[in-house]
Parts: sequence; C-alpha cells; structure tokens
Amino acid sequence: PGLGFWLELHQEMIACGTGEGFGTVTWWGFSPAMDFQKQGLSASMKALRSNEDGVPELNILMVGAGDSRHLLTTICRAHRWPTRKIHFYIVENNLELLGRHLLFLTIALERPSTMGLREKTELLLELFGNSLIRSQTATYLQERANDFIHYVTDLDYLEKKLPMVDMGSLKFKERDQLEAIFKFWRDPDAKMFQISKLWDLRSRQYLGNRYDSKKGVYDWDLHMKLYDRGANIINNRQYYQWRDKGLAFVNREGLYDVPNKSLASGLLVNCKGEKIAARGYWGDIVTSPYVAFGIVSEEESLLKKANGIYVKTAQDISQHNVTALFHELVSKERYVLLPSKEEATLTEITDEDELKEASRTKDKATGESEQIVTEGQTVKQCHGMDVSGPAEYDYLPLPDVNIHFLPLNCVTELHNKSNYRNLFNVIYLSCSMVHQLKPELEQIAAPGATLIVELTKFMLDLRSETLSRFANRVAELGAGAGFLPVGTVDSDRDAFARFELKEDP
Repeated sequence: PGLGFWLELHQEMIACGTGEGFGTVTWWGFSPAMDFQKQGLSASMKALRSNEDGVPELNILMVGAGDSRHLLTTICRAHRWPTRKIHFYIVENNLELLGRHLLFLTIALERPSTMGLREKTELLLELFGNSLIRSQTATYLQERANDFIHYVTDLDYLEKKLPMVDMGSLKFKERDQLEAIFKFWRDPDAKMFQISKLWDLRSRQYLGNRYDSKKGVYDWDLHMKLYDRGANIINNRQYYQWRDKGLAFVNREGLYDVPNKSLASGLLVNCKGEKIAARGYWGDIVTSPYVAFGIVSEEESLLKKANGIYVKTAQDISQHNVTALFHELVSKERYVLLPSKEEATLTEITDEDELKEASRTKDKATGESEQIVTEGQTVKQCHGMDVSGPAEYDYLPLPDVNIHFLPLNCVTELHNKSNYRNLFNVIYLSCSMVHQLKPELEQIAAPGATLIVELTKFMLDLRSETLSRFANRVAELGAGAGFLPVGTVDSDRDAFARFELKEDP
C-alpha cells in the first residue's frame, strides 16, 4: 500500500534535476537536532518502567537518523531531566552510517586531558560535513578506525573500552562488512576515494544543462528554497562553497586536502546493462549539513541581526551548539555566552575565559571551588563524574546510557522477538525511512509511546504541495500503526510531526 505515492515522489525529485540532490545515503539529517526527552510526550515519560534499582528506563528507537545529532543532544542534555537509564536502539539502511555513529560518539567521549573543547568541536564538524579534511583530522580517523576494527572483531574488547555500546545484535556478515569499512578508513591512500572528482560528477549529473550556470542555481536554492523554509541564517558564501566543493566547516587556517573517507559508501549502478558495486559519494549535494546543528540555537544572542543581516553564520551556530553539548556532557551545566563577549566572533571567544567566569560566579554563589574544563586542562571532578586519569576506560564514562546497534532495515521484524514487544517509549523515523511506518510498529511501542516523524521540509527538490501530501501520508500511516497526531502540522513550517499511541479501549 502506498507504493504509487513513493514512486510519484521519486519521479518528482528526478524531474527537478537529472539526478537526486539528496542522494541515497543520509550522511546528515534534514532537520535540526532534538533532545528526545524534551520532545517525548509527558504520557510517554510517566509510563516508563523502572529497573531493579528503581531507576526509570527510557527506550528510544532511532530509525534512519543518519547522523548522531539527536543521539548526542539527548545524551549531553540528560542532566536536565530526572535520572533515567536511557537505551538507544539504532537502525539504519547503510552500515557506513553505523560506523559514523561510532565515530561521533568516540569524539564526544574524548577526555578533556586528551582533547580540548574547541578541538573536539572542530574535529566533529569537519568529519561530519566536509568532503575534504586536514591531515591531522585524517590521522585521527585512521587511528580510530584501527580501534573500531578491534571492537567489531572482539565484542569483549568493545565492552571493556566502550561499555555503553552494544554490537551483539548485528549479524556476523554485517560486522564483517563494518570491519572492511573501517579498514578502508584506516588506509592512508587518498587516491582510493577522490571525492573532489566524485562531488563534481554528482553535481554535473544533478544539474544537467544547468551546470554552466550553477552559481545561479545555488542562489535560487538558497534564497527561494532554504530561506523560504526557515534556514535564512545560512550564509551565501559558505553555502556556495559547500555546494561547489563540499566544504561546510572551515574552522581554522589550514589545508583541507585529504578526502573524508567516512563519507564513502557503495552503490549498485548500471554499467553496460550490468549492476556493479561502485564506491563513491552518494549523499546530499543540495540541502547542506548546516540544518543539523546550524539554524537554531538556545543562545538567542547568536540569532541577532544588524541592518537586516544576521551577525552570525550557520557555521558559527553549529560550532556554538556542538561546543555547548560537549560542555554539558562534562560539566552538567548549560553553556552560556557572556554578555561582554557578544560582539566578538565565536573563534575569538576562548573557552577558558567563559568557563573561568562561570567558575567565579559559582564560587560566589555556593562558596565552593570546583575545577571546570578549560582548553587544554583536565576536569578533576564534575558533579560526581570522575573524568581524570588514570582511567578504567579510554573514554568518558556514560553509566546511564546504552547504545544498541541493530541489523539493517530490521524494524518490521522486531515484533517477532519478545524482548522488543511493548518496549519503545520514543520512536523516531527519518523522512527517508517512513516506509517502515507499518502496523507492526504498534506491537513494539510501549504504552503511551511517542512517535516522531521527520518531515520533508528541507528536501529542496520537493514542491510545497508535495510537502503537504507527504505530511498527510505520514498521518495516514501513523493511524494505521495505532498512533494519533499531537496538534496540527504545517508542512511548510514544521520539521517534525508527533504522534501518541492510542490507548486500548
């Protein structure tokens, strides 16, 4: 049911160019990062079951999120909510995406003694959204890939080093394929993935005869589509640079000349009538990575305008938001910009100045002195989390979090296993995985469960009427799975739709 709608949607995307601008792999999402504990309905949270220690357990199923924006946001802001044990279950349609989840998680959990706050932020954003990276970033990727190979081939070693991550549910074949992916990441030969050429080929295929006037196309997509849909903080110079070369986050003076192999994936393509596997860049070349972290912020001062123009850019917002998350993860306090520094750029505001001021304010209020992370320093004690060395693990501990990697595209099979029935309090589906929204979902949803579905607002190849039809179709599929809509949805303005599981009569 509904196959005709998806085929029609597919044809409309192709009609807007000679190829699909959003690609076949969701390297980054088409919606801003969210905290699942904030977006989950109160009924879902009240229905949580407690473990043997009396701690409520929140079970979250993430289907096709693509990147780790929701995962990291929920983990880093967990201190804002009552104590809960959070279990994430991650389903993707591509193994490279699971590898990227592992990569971004390990960056977030790097100890302050190993990596400063700013360095950690720049490293994540660079690997997250850049086609080309600096040599030191490539070295980091190769080193972590070597660790990951050990993790997927020895689950006991994984439990020792990253006890919050569980890969035991993956099929043996999938773990073997992940090992091959990580070996590709580890290989320093840049010629194995010539992403600059691949990016240009994708652009030529997508634009067709518009390629020679591509700057005009970029301008139209930015001003008449992204701006019209609420992403008007994206800077035209930065957007044009990303559309042209795939460079979204250029944070320091440096040479960005090494292919980002974490953006490589395989695809079966037609070659002389035969299907062959081709490694290439098969992700988004139209919307940009800025939507994930760079168009909204809790820090309202970053969204100010001067003479009708935003003072900050989407890159600035992204850098601030990721820095704030990493700060909260360690300090268990919100990251706040000082008013005296508002007029400075983010790169001019040092982490040390802000955190020293925060420490002084806390000392005056409580009479206590507590050492807080600054650039290049070690956190000795942060609200009960001992992050000093020597450490039992190489990474920061997450005692109240478990992350389970599930087999590819397994959502409609989960109801066949008793341990997943009536389990999930929050279920998230990306717009590219809405076809997984089937009646079986009701059987794995916990009482009062929240269903969050990403809409197609930031899929620029879709017309406004198609956005509305997609939202209506999502509501129909949700009803078929036993979920009722929460509030009204404006497909032109809303990035998500929320639903609540119907109560049994």
